[in-house]
Amino acid sequence: MPIVNANGIEINYRLEGDGPETIVLVNGLADDLETWAYQTEDFLAAGYRVLAFDNRGVGSSSKPDGPYTTGLFARDTKALVDALGLRGFHLLGTSMGGMIAQEYAIANPGDLRSLVLSSTYAAPGPFCGRMFALWADLAPALGVPLVMRDVTLWAFTLPFFEQREDELREFEAAMAEGTQPLEAYLAQLSSIRTHDTTSRLDRITAPTLVIAGEEDILIPVALSRRLHQGIARSEWATTPGGHASIWEHPRPFNEAVLAFLARHR
Repeated sequence: MPIVNANGIEINYRLEGDGPETIVLVNGLADDLETWAYQTEDFLAAGYRVLAFDNRGVGSSSKPDGPYTTGLFARDTKALVDALGLRGFHLLGTSMGGMIAQEYAIANPGDLRSLVLSSTYAAPGPFCGRMFALWADLAPALGVPLVMRDVTLWAFTLPFFEQREDELREFEAAMAEGTQPLEAYLAQLSSIRTHDTTSRLDRITAPTLVIAGEEDILIPVALSRRLHQGIARSEWATTPGGHASIWEHPRPFNEAVLAFLARHR
């Protein structure tokens, strides 16, 4: 895959399709561009170009010393899309990627045709703050792969564990076998602990959809709903599944996103 030098780092990306409009996809914590394996085909089939990339600190992108912030990630994203000559695109971020997308929309409102914020929040609050502090303590002592095994328990729903054992084992193996270095993981983790756009949400002017897995317990649905309530005229939707609804139930997620984007093409 190609590499772009942008914002002082190397960013690994994949740009597919030849449609007139582009969807830019932003990944969550510790996830590389393969996060979107269950979305890309449907988005391409709907006539969009699709840009996915590795955030700094993961995959084949640079892993400079941290800590990182969601604002820094947003500047990386801006540098990448500028290098590729993209304007008037649709921006979709999930989890940490949704936080990055908020910062992007606040800083660069003229770039966006629409904005989709998936399974994310404006600020972590006491519940998520404590969870992420625990991960920060566990990772140096027990390793990132063990923490990612714990994330699996928070990301999927009870029916997935009970009914889809083969898929579950594949996800567990992939998450536990990740190669992200400890320091890069901690640098990314810091960004979601410090993220807070609460007082700046009124600066998001792009048509916005806030969407959550209806059983999300990692980033509780109430936090996503507060984000929606803070963005004027934003739309709200839930889909089946939990935090990893983009993997557990990709079809309804993709359909909801594409229906929203269709109104803003």
